[in-house]
Amino acid sequence: MNVRRGGVVLPSLAAGVLLALSLPPFGAWPVAFVGAALLYWRLRGLRLRARLLAGWVAGGGCFSIGLYWAQGFNWYGAVVLVLLESLSVAAAAAATPPVRGRAPAFVGAATLAEALRFAWPFGGLPVGGVFLGQSTGPMLGAARLGGPLLLTAIVWAGGAALGELGVCALAWRRASRVVSIPWLGLGALVLVFLVGIVGDLAPDGGPAVRTLRVAAVQGGGVRGFGQLETSQAGVFGAELDASIPLRGTHPRPELVVWPEDVVALTVPLHESGDAAHLAALARYLDATVLAGVTVTEPHATFRNEIVAWSPAGRVVSVFEKVHRVPFGEYVPFRGLFSHLANLDAVPRDAIPGRGSGLMRTPAGPLGILVSYEVFFADRGRSSVRAGAQLLVVPTNTSSYSSDQMPSQEVAADRVQAVEEGRDLVQAAPTGYSSFVTNRGAVLQRSRLSARQVLAGTVSLRAGATLYERFGDLPIFVLAALALAVGLAVGLAASRAIAQI
Repeated sequence: MNVRRGGVVLPSLAAGVLLALSLPPFGAWPVAFVGAALLYWRLRGLRLRARLLAGWVAGGGCFSIGLYWAQGFNWYGAVVLVLLESLSVAAAAAATPPVRGRAPAFVGAATLAEALRFAWPFGGLPVGGVFLGQSTGPMLGAARLGGPLLLTAIVWAGGAALGELGVCALAWRRASRVVSIPWLGLGALVLVFLVGIVGDLAPDGGPAVRTLRVAAVQGGGVRGFGQLETSQAGVFGAELDASIPLRGTHPRPELVVWPEDVVALTVPLHESGDAAHLAALARYLDATVLAGVTVTEPHATFRNEIVAWSPAGRVVSVFEKVHRVPFGEYVPFRGLFSHLANLDAVPRDAIPGRGSGLMRTPAGPLGILVSYEVFFADRGRSSVRAGAQLLVVPTNTSSYSSDQMPSQEVAADRVQAVEEGRDLVQAAPTGYSSFVTNRGAVLQRSRLSARQVLAGTVSLRAGATLYERFGDLPIFVLAALALAVGLAVGLAASRAIAQI
C-alpha cells in the first residue's frame, strides 16, 4: 500500500505521544491502549520502509516525552538517547506483517523489543517503559504473574485488540453492514481481561510473618545537584537533624532508612566521623539504621554502598550497588566518549557490586534495591529468592529538578512490590520517599524538597509469587512464539498472493 509520508508520520507520532501520556507524572494509563491501537492500525498494509518509519516516529514521540528528564543533564546526549531507544519500536514495527498474522507478530515483536531495551545497551534502560504507566491501572496485578514484560505485552495486546475492532468498525461503516465478526479482536480483549483477573487473584506473597516499625528519613533541601556534590549540599546534616526526633516518637521505629549517597567519604568507613555519628544514632534510637555511603577509591573509582548499623552501633551488613547508572555513575568506553562530550560531571566510575541484594539485619532480612536498581525486575527477584522479606529502596533523585524521574521511580516501586509480593519502603533525600504494600498500594508518599519523615508499620512476608518462581522466561517464550506464528502466517499469505 502506498501511503503519503504525512499519513504515516502524523498517526505514528500521535500513537507515541499517547503511550508517553500513560507514564508518570501524567499517569493516564488507559491512553496507552489507544496509542498502541493507533500504531497497530497505522502499520496495516505498509511496506517495510514505511513500517520502519512509523515505528521510529512512534518511539520518538514516546521517548522524547518519557525520557525528557535526560535533557536536564545534556540536551544533545538526550537527543541521541531518544533516537537510539526509538529503534526498538522501529524494529517491532518492521517485524509486524502488513496484513495476515499482524496481531500475534505485533504483540510478540513489541514485547521482545522492550525486553531487549531492558537489557541493552549498557545494561538496559527500563525507564520510560510502557509497563510503568500500568502501575496505577487495574492490570497491575498481572505483574505477579509475569513481571514488567507481561504488563508490556498486555499494553500491546490490548492495542492490537482495539485496533482489530476499529478496523472492523470502519469496514462496517463503509459497507453499511456487518462485514465479519471481529473474533480476533474480541478474543484478544477477553484474554487481556482474564490475565488481569487471574493476576489479581494470584499468590501475592502470603500472610505477614510479622510486622516491623519503619521510618524513612527525607532530610529535604534543594533539588538539582549531582551525587558528587552531596557532601557540599548539607545532606548528611539534614538527615541527621530529621532523625534525632525519632527517639521521642511512640512507638519508636525498629528500622530507620536513610537515602543513597548521604555519606560521601574519602577515607575508609571505619575511619570516618560520619560513620561514628551513624553508629551513635543507631544506639540513640535503639534501631537498625541503613544509610547510603560512597567511598572514593584509587584510580578514579568509587564504591556505592548501603551500610547497616545494628542497635548496638556495629556495622552488621554492607551491600554494594550492582546496576550502575551509565553516564551517571560510570562512563562506558570512557576513552571514546571523552572525545565526544565533556565528562567532568562524572569524573569517577562506580565499582560494580555483586550479590543478590539480601541484607541480613536485626530488623529482618531485607532486599536492597539501590535507586536505579528498582527499575530492574531481576534485582528484586534475586533478593527475594535469597530470603528477603521486605524490599528497601535507598535512592538519590536529587539531581532531577522535575518530578518526572521521581514519579517514574514510585511507579517502579509499585511494580516491584507486586511482582515480588513484598512491602516496600523507599527513602530519598529530597523525595519521593514512599511506603508501598505488596498489592501495589501507595500508603505514604512524601512531598518533593520537604523535610519529612515517613513512619509506619510494614509487613514482612515469606511467600512466593509466580513471577518470583519463574521470572521472565515464560513471557519471553510466549512472545517469541507469537512472533513466529505471526511471521509464518504472514509469509504464507504473501506466497499465496504471489501465486494468484
